[in-house]
Amino acid sequence: MLSKLNKYFLDIKPHFEEGGKFKSLYPLYEAFDSFLFSTTKSTPAAPHVRDAVDLKRIMITVIIALVPCTLMALWNTGYQANLVLVEIGAMPDGWRGAIMGIIGINPQSLTSNMVHGSLYFFPIYLVVVITGSIWEALFNLIRGHEFSEAFLVTSLLLPLTLPPTIPLWQVAVGTSFGVVFAKEVFGGVGKNFMNPALSSRAFIYFAYPAQMSGDKVWTAVDGYSGATALTALPQADPANPLASLDYSWFQAFIGTIPGSMGETSVLACLLGAALMLVTGVASWRIMLSMLIGAVVTAMAFNLVPDPTNPMYALPVHYHLVLGGFAFGLVFMATDPVSAAQTFSGQWMYGLLIGFLAIFIRVANPAYPEAVMLAILLGNVFAPFFDYLVVRANVRRRLVRNG
Repeated sequence: MLSKLNKYFLDIKPHFEEGGKFKSLYPLYEAFDSFLFSTTKSTPAAPHVRDAVDLKRIMITVIIALVPCTLMALWNTGYQANLVLVEIGAMPDGWRGAIMGIIGINPQSLTSNMVHGSLYFFPIYLVVVITGSIWEALFNLIRGHEFSEAFLVTSLLLPLTLPPTIPLWQVAVGTSFGVVFAKEVFGGVGKNFMNPALSSRAFIYFAYPAQMSGDKVWTAVDGYSGATALTALPQADPANPLASLDYSWFQAFIGTIPGSMGETSVLACLLGAALMLVTGVASWRIMLSMLIGAVVTAMAFNLVPDPTNPMYALPVHYHLVLGGFAFGLVFMATDPVSAAQTFSGQWMYGLLIGFLAIFIRVANPAYPEAVMLAILLGNVFAPFFDYLVVRANVRRRLVRNG
């Protein structure tokens, strides 16, 4: 079946190439052909590097690495919603209620949790895919560019950073902003200076703060909301901030706590990190330096005597499992396009993000989840860090060569 389909695509290819009657639609043809089959392009003459790794394989590796977070997003979203519905003795409204009436509301049921979580996750995911694909198709057709698999990663990253009951129209608006203004206006794939998924999330967060509840208030079902850990901590007793938490460190590590759909589980993020590090897709320097920057900054705040802000006294190991820190460290900060490219620059880039993430989280109780902003600021400084490293290397060579 696949061989026949591949032959069909090869037969119609001349119609979409230069001189063909459908040459203006070549980007659409290439998108389907590249998605379904491996590329037939090769370098005809030396010099060249023979390597099985291409953009498609890198993007597929990242998508596979996101599978644990995605599965956890489905289960935990359904689990948290089922807990609330059992507590208040209610059923979801509308079509979700009709489906869950058949499946049943049971927090102890894997099926019930997965199905219920899917009813929130997949509508958001489909809106991101459809909206982003339309914008990418429009720009690629105008420019004559080929489609890239990179958007498949963006389309999965964005839903994982959003709260489950965000209005779908806001998802469409945020996706449009991220794809157009953080990516396409700068030339498309490989030329964006900021992470498109984070740019979309930041736009939604600042444009619609009342509904964008992933950082401040987690909404389990329509009409019901509850505080996340990072929301409760600033109002806690500075002498014992952990007393305000309803969740243990282990629960936060596993991810059975309220939060944005795919960011709650540090364990799931670590599984994804292992795959990306083994395959060399992500930079271990960025991950390690961001972790070091966060740990050192949190320890410095812990040294402040008699703090009036309870976040100052929050232990370091809690900082690492709350909010989107782990998800940002593994999947967002390591974006190969918007991150620093030089090895030394990656160390500076990661340290800056780790420092800013904890500094803003602790110093500004009104904005407890600062990982998103820290990474975007890191994206802005990444070219500067690379510039410093390159200039330093040039000066050393000039001195060495006399």
